[in-house]
Amino acid sequence: MAENCFHCGQEIDKDRIFFDEKAFCCNGCKSVYEILNANNLGNFYELNKNSGIRPDENLSQFDYLDTPEIFEKVVDFSEGNTSVVTFKIPVIHCSSCIWLLESLQDLNNNIRYSQVNFTKKTLQVSFNQNELPLSELAKFLTNLGYKPVISLETADKKEAAVDRSLTIKVAVAGFAFGNAMMFAFPEYLNTGSSVDFWLEEFAPFFRFLTFLLSIPVVVYSASDYYKSAWFGLKNKIVNIDVPIVLGILVLFFRSVYEIATNYGPGYFDTLCGLLFFMLLGKIFQKRTYSALSYDRDYKSFYPIAVTKVDFGGRQQNILLSDIKIGDRILVRNQEIIPVDAVLINGEGNIDNSFITGESATITKNPGDKIFAGGKQIGSILELEVIKTVNQSYLTQLWNKEAFRKEELGLDTLVNQISKYFTFIILGITLLAGIYWYQIDFEKMFQVVSAILIVACPCALALSTPFTMGHIMRILGRNKMYVKDAHTIEKMAKIDTLVFDKTGTITYNKKANISFEGQEIAEFDLKNIKSLLKNSNHPLSKSLYEFLEVQDEYLPIENFKETAGKGYEATVRGKVYKIGSAKFTNQEAKSLETAVYIERDGEFLGKYIFKNEYRDGLAEMATELKDYKIHVLSGDNSSEEQTLKNLIPNITEMRFSQSPEDKLEYIKHLQDQGKKVAMLGDGLNDAGALKQSNIGIAIADDTNSFTPSSDVIMNGGVLTKLHDYFALTKDAMIIVKLTFGISFLYNVVGLTAAVLGEMSPLFAAILMPLSSISVVAFTSLSTWLRSRKYFKF
Repeated sequence: MAENCFHCGQEIDKDRIFFDEKAFCCNGCKSVYEILNANNLGNFYELNKNSGIRPDENLSQFDYLDTPEIFEKVVDFSEGNTSVVTFKIPVIHCSSCIWLLESLQDLNNNIRYSQVNFTKKTLQVSFNQNELPLSELAKFLTNLGYKPVISLETADKKEAAVDRSLTIKVAVAGFAFGNAMMFAFPEYLNTGSSVDFWLEEFAPFFRFLTFLLSIPVVVYSASDYYKSAWFGLKNKIVNIDVPIVLGILVLFFRSVYEIATNYGPGYFDTLCGLLFFMLLGKIFQKRTYSALSYDRDYKSFYPIAVTKVDFGGRQQNILLSDIKIGDRILVRNQEIIPVDAVLINGEGNIDNSFITGESATITKNPGDKIFAGGKQIGSILELEVIKTVNQSYLTQLWNKEAFRKEELGLDTLVNQISKYFTFIILGITLLAGIYWYQIDFEKMFQVVSAILIVACPCALALSTPFTMGHIMRILGRNKMYVKDAHTIEKMAKIDTLVFDKTGTITYNKKANISFEGQEIAEFDLKNIKSLLKNSNHPLSKSLYEFLEVQDEYLPIENFKETAGKGYEATVRGKVYKIGSAKFTNQEAKSLETAVYIERDGEFLGKYIFKNEYRDGLAEMATELKDYKIHVLSGDNSSEEQTLKNLIPNITEMRFSQSPEDKLEYIKHLQDQGKKVAMLGDGLNDAGALKQSNIGIAIADDTNSFTPSSDVIMNGGVLTKLHDYFALTKDAMIIVKLTFGISFLYNVVGLTAAVLGEMSPLFAAILMPLSSISVVAFTSLSTWLRSRKYFKF
C-alpha cells in the first residue's frame, strides 16, 4: 500500500525514513519536521498538510550564488553582516505558505525577518550573510519545500513578464465558443414541424464535435477556477470560485448525459461562451488592479525633492525623478538616502533599520557605497549617484509592516460580506434546484447554472480599491501623496487636527531675522553657515538663507543633534553649538523666537525670528470649523496672540513642547476618543506623526520622507486642507453607492435566474458587466466630485 510523506504529502517511491512514528520521503522533509517542532511550529501541519513541494535533492545547484559578482547582482541590499534578498517563489499558494515563510526567523537564528508578497509570489528575506551564505539560504528554502526561482530576469530586478496563460485560455475559449455555436446552429434550425432529414441524420456528429470543442475549455481554460476552489476548500474556506466550478460541472456533465443518451444537444456552446465571457471579465479585473498598482509604485514619491550640488557648490532642489547617474547630492542629518550612491565627502553614519529591521549604524568613509533607504545620522554627506531612483523600492520601504497602523472598516466589511456570500448563494441554489426539480426537471439545470454563475461579489470587491485608487491619484496630482487606501478611509473619520507651528503653519524660509550680540567674524560666519546646512530644522534653513557669506564645503566633525533643542559640531577646529537658549546655557527672553550661537563655550549672540505665517491661514481655519484645532510648538509663547487672531476657533495651544511632549499630547486626545491627524515637518515630530491616527508630513522643498507619516503634503497647498479631507468623505459615499450598485445587481440577477428567466450564457455576460459598471461609476463620480475642489 502506497504511503505519503508526513511533511510534503507526496507518495513515497523510495525507502521510507521513519522518525517520531511518522514516515518521510527524504531527509529534507524529516529535517523540516524537526525544525518546526523544535520551534513550537507544529501547527503548520494543521494549517496545510500538503506544503509546498518535495525538497530538491540536488542542492549544489545554488553554490554559484556565493560568487561575489552574482551575489551583488541578486541581493537588494548588503551591508556589514546583513543582506536583504527577494526571491521568486512560484509555489506560494495559500495562507499556510505565507504563515511558514513569514516565520523563518523562528526556524533559523540567522534570518532576521521575512515578508511575503502573495500577489507577486515573492519572498523578501533579511539574513546574516556571514553565518548563512546566500546559497545556504536558497538550500534552506528548498528543503522547506519552497524552491526559489533565480534567473537573469529576476536578478535584473525587472518586473515579471506579463502572464500570457490567461490570454491563451481566453483565446481557446473564444475559438471553441465560435465553432461550437456554428456546429449547434443546425439544432436551432431543425425544430418545429419541418425537420430536415440531413440535419437530423448528422445531428449526433455535430453534437460530438461540440463535445470535443468543450473539453479543452473545461479542462484548460477553467483550470484557474478549479485551483482556486480546491486551495480554498483545503484550507476550509468556501470562496466564490466554488459555486462557479459547480455551475461549470453541472452544465458539462448534464450535456454529456444528453448526447450520450441522444436525449438532446446539451449546453456545450453555452458552456464555452460562459467561460469565454467570464475570462474576459478576469482580464479586465487584472488590468484594473495592475493599473492601480502601477500608480502606487511610481507616483507616491514625486513630492520628495533632494538637494543637488554642482562642482561650484551651488545648490538646487530637484525632484527624485530628475536624478541622473553621476549627479552630486547632499543628504543631511536624519534624511533618507534616496538612491544607491558613493560617498564623496563627509562622515557617513548610516542607520539601515529602515531596510534591515536592525537599529545598528554603519560607519562609511569616502569611496564607500551607500544603499538607498539608509538614513544618515550626523553631519551632511555629499554623494555621487550610481543608480537612478527606484520609486517602487522606496514605496515598498514606506509600506513595511513595522510602520503600519491599524486597518479599518471597508476591508473588514467586504471580508465579512464575502465570507457569507458563497454560503448564501449555495443555499439559494439548493432551494431553487429543489423547486425546479418538481416543476420542470429539464429547466432545473439551466436555473442552477445561471444562479451559480450570475452571483458574484467581484463588483463589491473591486469598488473599494478602484475608488480609493482614483482618489489617491487625484490627491497626488494636487500635491498630497497618500501611503495606501486605508489612509483615505481613516482621513474621512478625522475630527481633530493638531498642527506643529514652525515649518508647518509658518513658511520654512520666509522670516524677519535680526541679530543681537557681538560682531561675528567672517571666518565664524562661514563655519556657522556650513554647519547650518547640516540640519533640516526650518529655523536653520531660514538662517542659512539669511547669512550673506559664501557657502563653502567645510568638513564637519563630531556632529550631534538633540531633537527639539539644537546641535553641535567641530568646524575648522572650533566647537559650535546652535540651538535654543537652554541648549547654549543662556536665559531665554519671554515672547521671543531665537537661535542662539556659541563657539568654544563663548556666547556669540542670537538671531531673532519673527515668523511669517502661510497666506490664507485664517480662511483655512474658517473652513475647518467642524474640526477641533490644536497647535503645538517647540518655541516659546511669543506669538500666542498672533495665532489667536489668525485662528479664532483654535481649541488649545501649547508651547515649549519637546518631541516627547507632542507624542503624549496626541495620546491624551486619543484617550478621549478623538480621531487625530497630526501635521508636522516629519523630523522633530516623527513620534507624534506615528502615534496619531493620520500623520501628515509637510514638505516644501526638502527630502521629508519619513516612515512615520501616512501622507506627504506639499506645504504650498496646506491652506486647502479642508478640500482634501472633504474629498475623502465623498470617497466613502461613493464606495457605499458602489456597494449598493453591486447589491442591486446581485438581487436583480439572482431573482431573474431563480425565476428561470436567465440563461447561463447571459449570466456569464452580466458577470464582467457588473465590474465594468462599477469601474465606470467610480471613475465618473470621483472625477465629478474632484472638480468641485480642484482644477484640472
